[in-house]
Amino acid sequence: MCNNHKNITTTRVLSASRAKAKFEHTTIERRELRPDDILIDIKFSGICHSDIHSAFDEWGGGIFPMVPGHEIAGVVAAVGSGVKKFSIGDRVGVGCFVDSCGECEYCLNGDEQYCTKGVVQTYNSLDYDGNPTYGGYSQKFVVKESFVVRIPDSLDMDVASPLLCAGITTFSPLKHWNAGPGKKVAIVGMGGLGHVAIQFAHAMGAEVTVLSRSINKKEEALSFGADHYFATSDPATFTELAGRFDLILNTVSANLNIDQYLSLLRVDGTLVNVGAPSEPDQYNVFSLLMGRRSIAGSLVGGIRETQEMLDFAAQHGIAPMIEVIRADQVDEAYERVLRSDVRYRFVIDISTL
Repeated sequence: MCNNHKNITTTRVLSASRAKAKFEHTTIERRELRPDDILIDIKFSGICHSDIHSAFDEWGGGIFPMVPGHEIAGVVAAVGSGVKKFSIGDRVGVGCFVDSCGECEYCLNGDEQYCTKGVVQTYNSLDYDGNPTYGGYSQKFVVKESFVVRIPDSLDMDVASPLLCAGITTFSPLKHWNAGPGKKVAIVGMGGLGHVAIQFAHAMGAEVTVLSRSINKKEEALSFGADHYFATSDPATFTELAGRFDLILNTVSANLNIDQYLSLLRVDGTLVNVGAPSEPDQYNVFSLLMGRRSIAGSLVGGIRETQEMLDFAAQHGIAPMIEVIRADQVDEAYERVLRSDVRYRFVIDISTL
């Protein structure tokens, strides 16, 4: 599955042979350590909804066989001759990408995810040598040290794992759009992303409202730090909350009535999308014009910001609610995610692989 190298590492993985195929226990070869590489013994790998989109090839362009997983938490097992930041035994994480050009304005600014050459994703991507990348449903991982973050000692590894996608995906836009004291922030969706976003927005000092389909998750939302909770299945919600919010963070991966949600924004308010539905959204441009409102999107965050996010989470006691599963439960976990039957993120115990 990769170019031949001496001293390559063979590792067990969970692999999907084609779109929507059941996962198989197989092996792949990781490249030999380059001077700036580290070898990670993976302990936990989170399951992200984008893993399902990719493994089912719902976004197109799937590279099979596929080894998903971009929420990798583990321990440094070996280092290349030029590695300076990490030592064997360090607790580390790898998120959604593993390389970028390092030279464009966005890379130099710490926004590697927007690299003009094209960021190399942790899986389902081609590296700059043309080899497919394979992700964290795996025992071992080789990666450049500059794309590795340090997991603070106060964060358990299984809990830290989802922060490497769900955490940075929500932390970055909240920070960029200045969630904080005096700001009214709404979180759409009370799932894998949403329940983390609530905690970050609350810790940043914003007034936090959760918008979820039903009233069922109200008590949990309040326990995560929400100030208010409204069910979007109640039409009165959109009347009562009209023109209220400075920022709405949409975390769901389904198509919404965008005009309804834009109506909840104040003048100059922004609706930021971090969920990625497989079908296009639609909206009426007058929903923007009448309030100088904006629709925006945000893609995870750079390495420096991901480290900042982990440190912030450790400082404020922010932790995803997780269910740890065995490697042979991943197919079932995918089905449960699609039924919204998880509180709130699955994490694979890689020792069971």
